[in-house]
Amino acid sequence: MKPKQLIAIGAIATAATITATLVLSPAAESHKSVATVDPASQTLRQLGARHGLYLGTAVDMAALADADDPQYRDIVASEFSTVTAENVMKWETLEPTRGTYNWGPADELVDFARANRQRVRGHVLVWQNQLPGWLTEGVADGTITNDELRDLLKKHITDVVSHFKGKIWQWDVVNEAVSDPWDTPSTIHYKGFWAEHLGSEYVADAFRWARDADRNALLFYNDYNIEAFGDGSATDKTAFVYEMVKQFRADGVPIDGVGSQGHLGTQYGNYDALQVSAALKRFTDLKLATAFTEVDVRSELTDAVVDGSSSEINPRLQASAANYSALLQACLSNRHCLSFTVWGFTDKYSWIPNWSDGQEGLANIYDEDYQPKRAYNTMRADLAFSGAPYVQPRIPQRPRR
Repeated sequence: MKPKQLIAIGAIATAATITATLVLSPAAESHKSVATVDPASQTLRQLGARHGLYLGTAVDMAALADADDPQYRDIVASEFSTVTAENVMKWETLEPTRGTYNWGPADELVDFARANRQRVRGHVLVWQNQLPGWLTEGVADGTITNDELRDLLKKHITDVVSHFKGKIWQWDVVNEAVSDPWDTPSTIHYKGFWAEHLGSEYVADAFRWARDADRNALLFYNDYNIEAFGDGSATDKTAFVYEMVKQFRADGVPIDGVGSQGHLGTQYGNYDALQVSAALKRFTDLKLATAFTEVDVRSELTDAVVDGSSSEINPRLQASAANYSALLQACLSNRHCLSFTVWGFTDKYSWIPNWSDGQEGLANIYDEDYQPKRAYNTMRADLAFSGAPYVQPRIPQRPRR
């Protein structure tokens, strides 16, 4: 993750009960049966509803408020059944000055979601990036001790979750807490600002504090590069996260789900749905929900791509669509995969070019002119043709005599 209505079955139960029973799928949205409607005329939201699956997007609040670009707002409202704040629920935005919260932009998103019968994923309570300067500078110069830092983290989680209590479906409680195999050391470990100052215990504490503030919101651990298991060695990030959440379950830490971000790149090859599905099953076998939380598939912007060469662009669009499809098919294979969220839907507002210094792009399912790309139509096909009523059991043919 980078700087970047429907009522669930059992929603009246506590989140702990929801997790224990695994009754986590949303009720289907009221709409015409897709069996009688051409899938090409249906939105992602409509097609997802048949599976009880929420289709979501991260939302750029500046774009949503831009009166000169109403198409952005229209697509967010029509295509998606859940929304995530791209930036306005992060600590640096919510509390730019110590003790003074700026709730306005985040509240606007929640109000927009309510008006459009959408659910909200809260993002993010604890992350080592996009922290307010007063916090990081205070720690650096010693005016904020580690004990005070822990108290500030608890207060932040409590304040934010309490403010949005009853309005957030899923919270990304802790984000990107563990390292990558290319870090030093290469063995996977807890990384970053919070682990450095509070130790690894902060992760479990964050879930406990969030649960105390809202008994019903679903609480997720969220990370990237955990779409599939590796060899199970000390450099296998997915295995590390699996063992972490397995221990949380054993210790009674109130975690409800694992979010797999799904930030992929065509230059790294394609996942297949079977290996991703196998990873989801490992997590849901722990009686955890799963979700794809930040899906995009970027490509290198070579000179030929920038010049508009179809021979360069088309293979990248095909590979991008294949990766979107692999993740979505895996999610559809597991009834405890609750939502599939793309990290922005249009290249017009993508975070990728800025993050990559202009070296990568083409990451989203619509282009800069809001034209749907191959990935969008591939996702619709996956949603339309997975299972009944379109795919029916074959009728055995009588052998000829």
